[in-house]
Amino acid sequence: MTPQEETIILEARDILGRYLSQNPVIGSWQALLDYSALSVRGPIERFHVLYLDRKNRIIADELLSVGTVDHVPVYPREVIKRALILNASALILIHNHPSGDPTPSEADLAMTKEIQKGCKYLGLTLHDHIIVGAGTELSLRGLGKI
Repeated sequence: MTPQEETIILEARDILGRYLSQNPVIGSWQALLDYSALSVRGPIERFHVLYLDRKNRIIADELLSVGTVDHVPVYPREVIKRALILNASALILIHNHPSGDPTPSEADLAMTKEIQKGCKYLGLTLHDHIIVGAGTELSLRGLGKI
């Protein structure tokens, strides 16, 4: 990626962020995937959580962890703790695979299950975990893993 392309991506994120603060409901599946891809795509793994209110409006999009080219540490306790602090009702997990292949690893699946268990126990809804690859996004709910 050239420096000019990185600048364009940062500007697009800023524009999208302003748009979402004025229109905080992600109204379609494609809009969610587009937002996910723009939020986390890059050369290192990034783990974001969209915290949502009861009407599925975004309360916060939080970057909870930055990793390496093939790993990002995620602590389910911290994901859920932040949801409680924000008074969120639901969550959408998003992370990228810099390799370009969005196929979930065993660690991705195990971490998602842990967060799902914590959410269920505390009355939170885990809507999905989206993995962003090179030009494609994969939904764990769509795969039947949530």
